[in-house]
Amino acid sequence: MTQQSGAEIRKVPPTKQPPGAPQEAPSEHAHEQPKGGLIGLILGSIGVVYGDIGTSPLYALRESLAHIVDADILTEEAVIGALSLLIFALIFTVTIKYVVFLMRADNRGEGGTLSLMALAQSSVGGKPLFVFLLGVAGAALFSGDAIITPAISVMSAIEGLRLVTHRFSDFVVPITIFILVTLFWAQSHGTARVAAFFGPVMTVFFITIGGLGAAHIQDAPQVLAAFNPALGLTFFAEHGWLGFAVLGSVFLGVTGAEALYADMGHFGRRPIRVAWLSFILPALLLNYLGQGALILSRPEAIANPFFLLAPEWALLPLVILSTLATVIASQAVITGAFSIARQAVQLGLLPRLEITHTSATQEGQIYIGRINRLLLIGVLLLVVTFRGSSELASAYGIAVTGSMVVDTALAFFVVWKKWGWPVWLTALVVCAFLSVDLTFLAANLLKVGEGGWAPIALAAASMIVMWTWVRGTRLLAEKTSRDSIPIMDLIAMMRKSKPTRVPGMAVFLTSDPNVAPAALLHNLKHNKVLHERVLIISVKTENRPRVAPEKRYELTSLSEDFSQAILHFGFMESPRVPAALAAMRKAGFKYDIMTTSFFLGRRTIKESPASEMPAWQDKLYVTLTKQSANATDFFSIPSDRVVELGAQLTI
Repeated sequence: MTQQSGAEIRKVPPTKQPPGAPQEAPSEHAHEQPKGGLIGLILGSIGVVYGDIGTSPLYALRESLAHIVDADILTEEAVIGALSLLIFALIFTVTIKYVVFLMRADNRGEGGTLSLMALAQSSVGGKPLFVFLLGVAGAALFSGDAIITPAISVMSAIEGLRLVTHRFSDFVVPITIFILVTLFWAQSHGTARVAAFFGPVMTVFFITIGGLGAAHIQDAPQVLAAFNPALGLTFFAEHGWLGFAVLGSVFLGVTGAEALYADMGHFGRRPIRVAWLSFILPALLLNYLGQGALILSRPEAIANPFFLLAPEWALLPLVILSTLATVIASQAVITGAFSIARQAVQLGLLPRLEITHTSATQEGQIYIGRINRLLLIGVLLLVVTFRGSSELASAYGIAVTGSMVVDTALAFFVVWKKWGWPVWLTALVVCAFLSVDLTFLAANLLKVGEGGWAPIALAAASMIVMWTWVRGTRLLAEKTSRDSIPIMDLIAMMRKSKPTRVPGMAVFLTSDPNVAPAALLHNLKHNKVLHERVLIISVKTENRPRVAPEKRYELTSLSEDFSQAILHFGFMESPRVPAALAAMRKAGFKYDIMTTSFFLGRRTIKESPASEMPAWQDKLYVTLTKQSANATDFFSIPSDRVVELGAQLTI
């Protein structure tokens, strides 16, 4: 055994290999492959990944042309120009940027803003402040999207009932609220049972909307000219502020594009790409072309071109099918919010939140009660405040465009450092994407006064919460470090003044493996006893989605009776301490849960007049600490084996 800093180091493998067996190191790019055949994964991705972007035809073209109607220039040139911009957005932003380019920037198979932030940090080395702030901004902007998507999607579907009979007009908002409350109430019960129906329902939905659109293209075949991007760019350039307003609404057609990237870890890159290129994109293009042709042949259809594609007898079934599709889209966004909240907790951006696993077989099936309640309150406030999908459309888009800008900026570091592209080529490609993203963002900023303030306010509130938590935690750690004792110094002190020893093993959790845990010091100070064996555990979150089982822990012998374990978890994993201890025991570490006590420190944080933070931020941090789940639940420690020792601290 090797000596290092006076401590005896040994890494215990999880399983014993036969003598001479080859040891194979995991690949740097290895990741857990999604399970299931290609067809099954494609069907699953259709049901989960494409709900948001798939329900955009309900309102995207209608809202884009609403500005043209207000300007009283609903001409063939204007309709085809707006439609051309919409097609360009689908092909350039979704297909080229996300499906072809960004999906290559996977963090061991995982995608999404925080995953990309972690990948950028590892590419650059360390944790650059600029990269960190970009990741926080992206996560905050996603929270705004997660609140607006369920509201606008479900309401736009229910509004189709007005075309069935005007008697339903007064019931759109109550029906929308009922569906949303039911959806959020069902989250705690898990979605595994109904998730199997997502794929088939969305497949029927896409076939239906594609077929309805294709049937109407013959109404005005000239609509096919919209595939010429020059027509859209000409319309945009010639109409000044009106062109910007139309572009801001055109972006509604690509909301949900980031889901392609964020859900890559669930289904894999290939199934998502195949589903988009062979099925989803053609269905969307056919539907938008059909809506455009219908409007050119019947201008009065501008009121609701999506539902007016259907014959009268099919209108009610289409409303029902669209409602199911929007519920599925909302479910995907809610699940994504839970996932990104867990990532934020693991990366230290939010307090520890109580996470419930709703599936015994799928790690990703989780429920976070506090996030669910906040989302529901936000969604209901939007529905009651705006009371219509057209009004909500003004609030939609800013959060999504902002998150797309963040993704593109973070990709620069990955492409340059990780992929090894020359800096000039990286800048050229990234600037091409960024120029389009920033143009969309500028167009959406025109809607700030009409409701766009809502996602900006939501994102700003989320950023303030994350910034406060990170800053307060750092200040608290610095203060604790000043008052702490190095663990090796404590062990040396106890050799001289030996405390009373009792049978069994004591486990102490600490965030800093180099210093003595506060709970250990309090136990010695007040109880004046120490167990025969002591294990100090530190949980470390890595900049990768998951950690291979053979790299789960590092075990260090500090003395004859003191051991130290550093447990490694990915930001997509739940830090289950007992499972890691079981792996250590299987490898030879002596551990018996029945003779083991877990000592945890429970700190009560109080405001301090001398705090480095402003008074309002001090109060907010104290409030956030009270919302934090206790370590027993967060680390899945058996509650009957836990001893908590409290302490009061000021920031």
